[in-house]
Amino acid sequence: MSTTSSDGQPTSGNHAASELDRVEKELLARWPENRLEPSLTRINALVDLLGSPHRAMPVIQVAGTNGKTTTARMVDELLRGFGLRVGRFTSPHLQSIRERIVLDGEPVSPQRFVETYDDIAPYVQMVDAGSDIPMSFFEVMVGLAYALFAEAPVDVAVIEVGMGGAWDATNVVDARVAVVTPVDLDHSEYLGPDVATIAGEKAGIIKPDSIAVLAHQQPGALDALVRRAVEVEAVVAREGTEFGVLDRRVAVGGQQLRLQGLGGEYDDIFLPLFGAHQAQNAGTALAAVEAFLGAGAGTGPIDVEAVRSAFAAVRSPGRLERVRTSPTVLIDAAHNPAGMAATVAAIRESFDFTRLIGVVGTVRGKDVAGMLTELEDICAELVVTQNSSPRAMPADELGALAVDVFGADRVSVSPHLPEALEEAMELAEAGPDDALGGSGVLVTGSVITAGEARTLLTGRTA
Repeated sequence: MSTTSSDGQPTSGNHAASELDRVEKELLARWPENRLEPSLTRINALVDLLGSPHRAMPVIQVAGTNGKTTTARMVDELLRGFGLRVGRFTSPHLQSIRERIVLDGEPVSPQRFVETYDDIAPYVQMVDAGSDIPMSFFEVMVGLAYALFAEAPVDVAVIEVGMGGAWDATNVVDARVAVVTPVDLDHSEYLGPDVATIAGEKAGIIKPDSIAVLAHQQPGALDALVRRAVEVEAVVAREGTEFGVLDRRVAVGGQQLRLQGLGGEYDDIFLPLFGAHQAQNAGTALAAVEAFLGAGAGTGPIDVEAVRSAFAAVRSPGRLERVRTSPTVLIDAAHNPAGMAATVAAIRESFDFTRLIGVVGTVRGKDVAGMLTELEDICAELVVTQNSSPRAMPADELGALAVDVFGADRVSVSPHLPEALEEAMELAEAGPDDALGGSGVLVTGSVITAGEARTLLTGRTA
């Protein structure tokens, strides 16, 4: 493999990898994503110095608690199905930092990632020098994404919010379409103690004269979101009223959908993802794209065949993804009770396991007991482990919580993920004879755990 350097000279693949490693180390030396000083001051200073790259393209912005990344992937796929050049920013990543910045449906190349970083680095240093708090990892990544999309250039950027909304670094944009997936409890130490307060923070992405596309929400959350839309005179499209899932049935490798969009009905939609929550994400993504393209009541559906082709091509690595058979191994990035409940419901609906073994690795600061409670009825046994994150909950500590939920006879502790996966597959295959062929393993509890398991089991990047 070879690439070309910024001065036009050929470089080796090893050199490109080395340069990417250098940049990643520099980024990771900054404040991590879980350490925040809520403010738009630093990111505003950076994009001002860069010549406002965030204003170079229209934006569809996606906030919410669960389903943001998959919804952003669906929006990207649909837009490209209509011939648009799309830049997509999501977080966190499963396996490679380049997954966060996607151009034309593929993670940006190592060369382009490095070149763009080196271009903006002097301006980042200027912001650092003028601030009591240097720019965080996430803030620099946002600036890098906007600079790269402006340079490409793209026709539209699909931007996933990192945390919250109003003060999230992505929110220097004025999104033409603001999408809010279901809001639930997560990151309460930063966002608030209840869904209404959290939704009020996420509502900050809804800007004057935009279109707010709201997935189904709990009552308190919906009130907060609609209140913001009214304040800024945004148009509102709500799941269950203006759009939604009319019908769904399980199909081989996914599900078959009939969707109500803003412009009409769309039938015979095959979605190669599992669970009612993914159907909901599909309905939300379709409404967002219709809103962006100008569809609405009385306009009729946008190109149905293009929609069908786009949804059939959707992939969402690490979201109830089957990575191995005999036994079946699923990896899922659920990291809060609401996400875990959706995962469990999807497994019950789409898989016929007679014996399921869970592998769980989490990070501190999450409602771990709530996640374990969701898993208790579906997992015969649980192997608790530890991922590589500095915030990882130690396996012994996680094991003690698991024993409280599952009982000591159903829990084993294996601190190293490779050994935990091996033990879980052996346990899955060690059930009674009538369980043979119906055994499986679910690896979950954290995006980090899911990504590391994916690397170990497939070697593929997302």
